[in-house]
Amino acid sequence: MTLHVAVLMGGWSAEREVSLVSGEGVAKACEALGHRVTRIDMDRDVALRLHEAKPDVVFNALHGSPGEDGAIQGMLDLMGIKYTHSGLATSVIAIDKQLTKNELVPHGIRMPGGQIVKSASLFEADPIPRPYVVKPVNEGSSVGVAIVTEAGNYGNPIGRDVEGPWAHFDELLAEPFIKGRELTVAVLGTDPLAVTELKPKAGFYDYDAKYTDGLTEHVCPAEVPYDIACAMMDMAARAHALLGCKGASRSDFRWDDEQGVEGIYLLEVNTQPGMTPLSLVPEQARHRGIEYGALVEQLIAEALAKGSKQ
Repeated sequence: MTLHVAVLMGGWSAEREVSLVSGEGVAKACEALGHRVTRIDMDRDVALRLHEAKPDVVFNALHGSPGEDGAIQGMLDLMGIKYTHSGLATSVIAIDKQLTKNELVPHGIRMPGGQIVKSASLFEADPIPRPYVVKPVNEGSSVGVAIVTEAGNYGNPIGRDVEGPWAHFDELLAEPFIKGRELTVAVLGTDPLAVTELKPKAGFYDYDAKYTDGLTEHVCPAEVPYDIACAMMDMAARAHALLGCKGASRSDFRWDDEQGVEGIYLLEVNTQPGMTPLSLVPEQARHRGIEYGALVEQLIAEALAKGSKQ
């Protein structure tokens, strides 16, 4: 069946450039599948442009706010337009790391402790013992993450003139640093696809390491014990279901390999995972024999089956 697909991309979040790459990849895949495509680089007139386009379905290739935080989902619900990925309530919760913890930890999913702090307070004293991580409460793709260590160059206490997320966000989430390995699991529909280990060539898996070719080695499937892989895939599938995710999600983990299964910590759930050539969901799908075009088609099919209210 030939469809008219509007691909929403771009926008004005910190992840705009990555979203444009994701969106163009999706648009080309839709065209190769025989669908008619309208590309929309989102601006404040997005509702008018969608009303004029009258698509059968929207492929949401936006990353960060407002495409990932429930705002676009609510608008599309009001307009009665079907769309890919998660709905309004799920998006509101999953973009907020503290709300995600509130939802998942009571169900036995292990996540780091921590607290929300005023950024200005970091210049007076550490909120928790070092080493710890500070990051925005509601940004994705490791935007604005800093690891504060005893030997780091942020100072003790952190210097007011030192570059870091405290210079850009009024509030941050402070969490204990979980030593060990960086891993991730994509879930498609209800099916966890694989475990990938992420090995940055330097530093940690931050925004640049995620989206700059050559900065991070992806090991898929990860070289971890069978019970560890199964535990992570089960945790990702449970988080996907508990949050009410639709389409694809990606759960990011740290694993302290000295602690076995007890060393697995879920860091966050991404409801709008990237669809770029370096992105992890397409990579894990390929590992399972699902090529990029088939992945796009499956996401669109689920959106059409679920309807506009998700």
